[in-house]
Amino acid sequence: MSVKKILLVALCVSTTVMVWAQNPVDPKKDKKKAEKKERINAMVKMEEEGQLIFDKHSIFGIKLNTDGYGISYEKGRFLTPKKTRLLMFELNEKKHPKEDKDAGSFDIFGNVNQFIFGKANNFFQLKGAYGYQYLIGGKSNKNGVSVSALWAGGVTLGLLKPYYVDVQDVNTQQRARVKFEDVDDFSKYAYLGASGFTVGWGELKLDPGVHAKAALRFDYGRFNEVVSAIEAGVNLEYYTKGVLQMVQNDEKHLFFNAYVSILFGKRK
Repeated sequence: MSVKKILLVALCVSTTVMVWAQNPVDPKKDKKKAEKKERINAMVKMEEEGQLIFDKHSIFGIKLNTDGYGISYEKGRFLTPKKTRLLMFELNEKKHPKEDKDAGSFDIFGNVNQFIFGKANNFFQLKGAYGYQYLIGGKSNKNGVSVSALWAGGVTLGLLKPYYVDVQDVNTQQRARVKFEDVDDFSKYAYLGASGFTVGWGELKLDPGVHAKAALRFDYGRFNEVVSAIEAGVNLEYYTKGVLQMVQNDEKHLFFNAYVSILFGKRK
């Protein structure tokens, strides 16, 4: 055998050994995969026979509304394979369509202190709701996407925190902290920037109301213990007192929005 052939054989052998070493057979890993597949198949069979696979779920969510953003928490109790009773809690902040950030003064680091011209109040909402979720379609495999319809309704507590801005009188050069609601002549001041999130909580106003929502939920891997889903829906809210978000605009009692939520949690 020539030297060239010997080197070629040696190269093939060494390459094979390296590939095998990089991809060793793991009996434990294969066993876990087989057990997981068997468990999912058992769950599919249980569901087909009308048995409950899980008892309850706990889900957290991050919401993006057409008029703001929020976070949510949900407890669910499975009543049947297709019906779940829901208890929900949310914290949101609602933005006005006319809100637009303007540049104020510069700090010592050269950063711009921004503010929202004409903003009257920060508007937050604490919500509690009761509802149901109904499974309307899905695939019987671990990576299948189930589609559910849900509705919920309940009470909401609106929180109105006055919005303060730091200003400087253009005539006296005196600095102050004011609310746009209290300013008669907007040209009287040079606006330096928003006073900050912590300012105004001592003047918080409460505005009770009710709300209702309807949505579709797309759940990825519904036979897994880990919840990973996307929810899209609409929401209607009514408050007993008028809500003023921007000066020189009417107060509102009724609000309607659409939203998308990213959901994550666990089933048990």
